[in-house]
Amino acid sequence: MSFYGWAPYVTVAERRAKAQKQLEKMRKKGLKVQPVELAGRKIAASFWGKGWCDHMESFSDYANRLPRGRTYVRNGSVCHLEIRSGHIEAMVSGSSLYNVSITITPLVKKKWDVVRSACSGRIGSLIDLLRGRLDRGVMEVVAHRKDGLFPLPGEMKFDCDCPDWAGMCKHVAAVLYGVGARLDHSPEMLFLLRGVNHEELVDVSAAVTDAAKAGTSRRRIAAAGIADVFGIDMAEAEETTSGTSAVTPAKKNKPEKMVATPVTKLEIQAIASQMFSKTAPAKAKGRKKSTAVALFPDPLTGDAIYAWRSSLGETQTVFASRIGITAASISQWEKRGKAAIGMQPRTLSEMVKAWKLTH
Repeated sequence: MSFYGWAPYVTVAERRAKAQKQLEKMRKKGLKVQPVELAGRKIAASFWGKGWCDHMESFSDYANRLPRGRTYVRNGSVCHLEIRSGHIEAMVSGSSLYNVSITITPLVKKKWDVVRSACSGRIGSLIDLLRGRLDRGVMEVVAHRKDGLFPLPGEMKFDCDCPDWAGMCKHVAAVLYGVGARLDHSPEMLFLLRGVNHEELVDVSAAVTDAAKAGTSRRRIAAAGIADVFGIDMAEAEETTSGTSAVTPAKKNKPEKMVATPVTKLEIQAIASQMFSKTAPAKAKGRKKSTAVALFPDPLTGDAIYAWRSSLGETQTVFASRIGITAASISQWEKRGKAAIGMQPRTLSEMVKAWKLTH
């Protein structure tokens, strides 16, 4: 407000148009813009996203500021939101394009140890963890108001360059809700924000041990371990996949003898890293070049798309741009879980091209 009365009213459309011009200039300078885009009126629907929003709303100090933030995030005013370790950087469209910075204190080791202890042996895969498919006991621990993973008011520091003097302005409130929406699509960001490794909550050793006791080969034990880590079924290299060409296995002089020895977690992670890396592993000395490749998932499921996107470390918006579709479509597909996804031939063709480029 000026000394002579209220500033002229500017419509949301005008504000957004002005903000987009400023963002376009920043894009040309190298900024990777990550807007918060909602598929409907609901800000968050997942265990992690809704849990974050509910947690913020549970503090009375925030009650008078959060409603304006809901309005801002719903009308698309959070033009950019980036989550890093212990830090959130955002831009919100208002009378001007305001810069918001939120600092989050890392989760103290004592709390993290309690969470890890409560989750020990109770979460089977990263997919289950990140999708919030947890038993009630684990849910109560990770979402505990005081001792869970969500930050307390004293662990958050807000900063916005708008003229509002309040500790939490409407732009900060909009960003907090934007974080909830982002956790719907990228729940691993919560763990990044709190400075902890979510993989420590997942126990894959039991599945590997069971496979070893059953007398399975080393290669199959490793595959079983990877399936547990990523929550998907890994295809054999020799299988043919719809929409991709068959791979002819290299001719062997003698069948390889498989020894049923246990595989460590580090070995599993190494194999997973090789499968999702863009370059093939180096050829071992004295061996023929391997023809094994990571085949396009058949059938293509929501869990497979989620695992693929997570392996690239991309948000739904960035991943969707690879295919030339909307982030809302990626969100709907991932919600299908283990169910097969039907799509138009053109879209499927773009998915296959993107798969080849990233594997």
